[in-house]
Amino acid sequence: MEPSTGKHSFLRNILVRLFLFSVLIIGFRFAYIVTIRGESCDFGDFCFFAVPENPPLVGAGIGQLSSSAAISTDPVQKTSPAKPSHRDLWDTDEFQKSVHFYSSVFQDLLADGYLLPESKSLCLDTPAGEDVFALKEIGVQDTVGVYKKASKPLVISGLAVKLPFEDNTFDFIFSGNGGLDISQKPAEFAAEVSRTLKPEGFFVVHTASRDEYSFNSFIDLFNCCKFIRSRDISGIDSSMPNIREIIMKKEGDGSGLIRPFTASVNKCSVPGYKQELVEKAEPLIAEEPLKPWIALKKNAKNMKYLTAMADINFKERYVYVDVGARSYGSSIVSWFKKQYPKQNKTFDIYAIEADKTFYEQYQNKRGVTLLPYAAWVRNETLFFEINSDPGHKEVEKGRGMGRIQPVQSGGNVDEIQGFDFANWLKSTVTEKDFVVMKMDVEGTEFELIPRLFETGAICLIDEIFLECHYNRWQKCCPGERSSKYQKTYGQCLELMTSLRQSGVLVHQWW
Repeated sequence: MEPSTGKHSFLRNILVRLFLFSVLIIGFRFAYIVTIRGESCDFGDFCFFAVPENPPLVGAGIGQLSSSAAISTDPVQKTSPAKPSHRDLWDTDEFQKSVHFYSSVFQDLLADGYLLPESKSLCLDTPAGEDVFALKEIGVQDTVGVYKKASKPLVISGLAVKLPFEDNTFDFIFSGNGGLDISQKPAEFAAEVSRTLKPEGFFVVHTASRDEYSFNSFIDLFNCCKFIRSRDISGIDSSMPNIREIIMKKEGDGSGLIRPFTASVNKCSVPGYKQELVEKAEPLIAEEPLKPWIALKKNAKNMKYLTAMADINFKERYVYVDVGARSYGSSIVSWFKKQYPKQNKTFDIYAIEADKTFYEQYQNKRGVTLLPYAAWVRNETLFFEINSDPGHKEVEKGRGMGRIQPVQSGGNVDEIQGFDFANWLKSTVTEKDFVVMKMDVEGTEFELIPRLFETGAICLIDEIFLECHYNRWQKCCPGERSSKYQKTYGQCLELMTSLRQSGVLVHQWW
């Protein structure tokens, strides 16, 4: 019996070692998946147990959250069952409330035919993926979300302005959470939607911007697509209580739909929604102020900036043009950068200044482009007269405002290059840009403004701060007017009034 006992002991040892070896392999595989990969195995990976191709949803219906989400089997994004941490998130009241809201929205889109159960869908800028979850729950299984930080299995890592997908990938793209409203690159956002959306596909966006200015800016931004409809709905919470839902449909392949600027004297007309903003502006000062330097301070407090009346979220670029900028610290720093309400947008700044005394100040100024010329009605050589106080200790403060002279008249006169400002503007900005202009050109406004109308370039400017020069009362000599300018205050008022009647939002500036 002893040999038999020894044989059994030998077999038992072999079985024990095989068992321990198997446990070691399983443990190593588990450590690899959880520690190295950070997730469960994918469908095409080496797994010990088969994963259902389409795991069913568990739950009573819309708004009743399940313990697992439907998983897309498309090669674009293969995901796996969620970890307990995801279930904890999905079980929160906030997540459930959001899913219920989006489910209701998507059900309406399904009923109207803008969304189908088989639609390959993408949700943009969705941190937790509530909208992705809602789409899967109502049966749109082939859905994925993108955000700068992944939240698998619903959301992968990606940026709305640089999507990790091929051209013409999706039948339906959704942007909620006001993602487009806060985008610093709306043009890139729109371009990526156009690129990845299939022809005849639908793009739906939720925005907090509900005024007509922002709506028309949005339509111009997404020129790949045809506007279908918009409606106002109640939001999820106080962070976005009111929402405008806009539906667009991609026409053809999205190419060849760029609408170039073709304004001319016959074609350029300021649209009605801009004219409505003009009607809300502060009234022009009808009577000539005896002390205009005091009137400026009072008028500045009453100014109704365009950005205080409308959202400017959906513009390709944001541009400030300072015509007659003088020093860098003058109107650019002291007023535009510190006081103008920019809605957290970054503006490209163009400083147009003919006085070479100030050029050095603009060196290495980020985001500021100096044009060392005189804004004029054509390209030609001009003479630039400077009135200065030679005895002043500070050259900048003692240097008067320069003005264009048709011929050299003696005194402190520089020969400078004038350029066609209207044509430059048309070559620099488009109707899709938001353009603010301040003009202080020592009387040349009576030539430049008509030229802007003549060329149609006036339609490119959203808001103007205009200093109109006239024969003011002099500080030094009560009862006497300055002979420097020939125009009257009445003529300045006529110029301002004509701008507003044409739908241009202009403010008086001193």
